[in-house]
Order: sequence, then structure tokens, then C-alpha cells
Amino acid sequence: MVAVAGRVVVVTGGRRGLGAALVDEVLARGARKVYSTARSAYVDDRPGVVAAELEVRSAASVAALAEIATDAEIVFNNAGILLPAPLLTGDFEDVTVTFDVNVFGPLRMARAFAPILAANGGGALVDMHSVLSWLAGSGAYGASKAAAWSLTNSLRIELARQNTQVVGVHAGFIDTDMVSALELPKADPADVAARIVDGLESGAAEVLADDVTVAAKAALSGPVESLTFSAAR
Repeated sequence: MVAVAGRVVVVTGGRRGLGAALVDEVLARGARKVYSTARSAYVDDRPGVVAAELEVRSAASVAALAEIATDAEIVFNNAGILLPAPLLTGDFEDVTVTFDVNVFGPLRMARAFAPILAANGGGALVDMHSVLSWLAGSGAYGASKAAAWSLTNSLRIELARQNTQVVGVHAGFIDTDMVSALELPKADPADVAARIVDGLESGAAEVLADDVTVAAKAALSGPVESLTFSAAR
């Protein structure tokens, strides 16, 4: 179990949406410092918050953040992208970008920060997935989140030797800019952030952040034809 109070935290994509809610939540729980990243420079004047520029598609950018955040003890891989299009007919570059951000981005972060977490006692790595990790029908986004789920499960094994807690987070639709155009029930980012940090602090390996995600996880033992995006609605 990794308590947030007194810890140094990194939140990728911390400028808005769920990332901003995670920054608020860890500060409320007593984090000593929070590195909050965005793709472009921005200002956060709150004591203890270090606003940092990060492009997760760039190994050099990730390495530059790691050089600054050598005191990191908890890393939230929250940055992600949604470019909706069918796999067969959508722009293939969009598929490539989706995987680069949602799969290889967290892996770049894990590779860069694993030695830092080890040097600082183990700490924790928290990866944001989705209910769509398990449900077909959402194109490259769902496929990338399925790959990210597998990535996290393997990293959990590899990082156990250095005493790093690895948490995979699955959630349905959250009320953020990413899904603002979808007319579906959405969870409050603050509520989801609280559940994520509750799971982290309780020692969980996986957090199911809402009822729709619990139902989807339970359906994994059923027919594969039932594992579709429409079933989530």
C-alpha cells in the first residue's frame, strides 16, 4: 500500500479532465509535491504544484521530465487520446497516433521512471485504462486500451521485484472534454479520482471506477460476441 500524504506525485495530462481531478485529489490528501504535465507550457500557481511540459510520444520529452522529477514516488499515467474512426476505413495515421499515445506513451514513462521509483523506495505506477479495454466497437481507442491493460499487467510482474505497486484503472465515460460530444451518462471526474486514490492507498492492483465497468469485467467470462460497446450503453 502506498499512501499519498507526504509523497511526490507525477500526473501526466494533469492540466484538465481527470488529470486535473487527480491533481486536486492528491493535493487534498497531503501530497508534498505534484508534477502536473501538459503538452504545452502552462501555469499552476498552487504551492507544491510543478507544471511541466510533456509529450508522451517523445522519448526525449519523457527523459527530460525524468531528469526534473528525480524525487517522484507515485506516477499516474493519465494522458491519453481519442480519435474515433473505424479500424478498416479510418485514417491509419490516427490509429498509429492512438497507439503511440495510449500504449507506448505509458511504456516510455514506465521505463524512464522505474529506476526513479526504485531509488525512492518502490512507490507506485498507476495506469488509466477504460471499460473499452474489454469491449469491441470503439476502433483504435478500445484496441489501444486493451493493449495498455496487457502492458500494465506485465509491468506489475516486472516491477514487483523493486517493490513498486502497479495499479490498472478501468472506468466508463467520465465528464471531460474527451467525450463531451457523446450523449451518455458520465461520471464526475472528482468522484473517479477519489476512487482511484482510494484503490491506490488500499493496495489494489486494479480499480473498477464505476458500475458499468464492474459489469463489463464480470462479462469477460461470457460469450465474446457480448463484449461490445453497445452492451456498455
